[in-house]
Amino acid sequence: MVDTGEVDGEEAGVRRGGGLTTGEVARRLGVAPTTVRSWDRRYGLGPAAHTGGRHRRWTAEDLARLDRMCALTATGMPPAEAARVALSESVSGAPPHDAGDPDVPQPAAVMPSRVGTGLRPGDVRQECKGVARAALRLDASALDELLANTIEQHGLIKAWTEVIMPSLQAVGRKWEGSGERYVEVEHFLSWHVSGALRRHSPPVPADHPKASTLLACVPAEHHTLPLEVLAAVLAERGLSVRMFGGALPVESLVAAVRRTGPAAVGLWSQSRTTANRPLAQHIAAIEWGVRGARKRSVVLTLGPGWAAQTLAGCPRPSGLAEAVAAVESAVRR
Repeated sequence: MVDTGEVDGEEAGVRRGGGLTTGEVARRLGVAPTTVRSWDRRYGLGPAAHTGGRHRRWTAEDLARLDRMCALTATGMPPAEAARVALSESVSGAPPHDAGDPDVPQPAAVMPSRVGTGLRPGDVRQECKGVARAALRLDASALDELLANTIEQHGLIKAWTEVIMPSLQAVGRKWEGSGERYVEVEHFLSWHVSGALRRHSPPVPADHPKASTLLACVPAEHHTLPLEVLAAVLAERGLSVRMFGGALPVESLVAAVRRTGPAAVGLWSQSRTTANRPLAQHIAAIEWGVRGARKRSVVLTLGPGWAAQTLAGCPRPSGLAEAVAAVESAVRR
């Protein structure tokens, strides 16, 4: 959880008197609450209004000043210099000299849909903006806190579909349109998402029955995060999973299915060039068990790469929730 450092009475005060708490400001900016307090203490970027001692109330103007601070530090400017610029612009009332530059972050009060240095995640939750901002600053601590808080508050499926995936897509679009300027941000965000999913997944008990689901990317496919979140959701629901990750060779995949006899096999393909229809059909035809009671796996074709493929008997779930339901159905069968 992100530690807001606020008390229940202060939250009630927001509803009565308006303004944002420090915790709410931190979530909007994608920083830790301790960072906001540090900027207040060190650089005088605190709110103009206080209620009852240490309680802070941040106005739209206060938030825009902090948003500018985040924007400047994201470009590599030292915090002290960024604070000086943010304060001087706030006092003068003059717009930033780079306000018209689409690749320079703008204050939230002016450009509420912008994220970081020009990322556009679309009309999604406020948490998406915070996650993207933390990733752009390469702020590992804040990003881990935000991801953990998002997963705990909304659950894995909603956190993935409404916050994490839109943030990843926004970073990917920025990278594609900026000559690979932001490739390090995409790698950084993906790594921390993967870590958050692993930390959230409950451990499998030692006496748990053998895995009921096998998840793997098809050969030549390396995008594993969608499978990782599916594995995490299944584990959360008490279903044991064997996860094989990216680009599993055909022979290895076939051997794993024969050795484990899973109820369901999920094959992920990100693009049409990696989707392999004969492979999916071959896995679906593998049988095991005693004569007269032979069993087969339900093969799920997962990911956009299978969009043009129609395979009889191989469900193609349209999203994470649908994939979870299909696996649960296969396990029950």
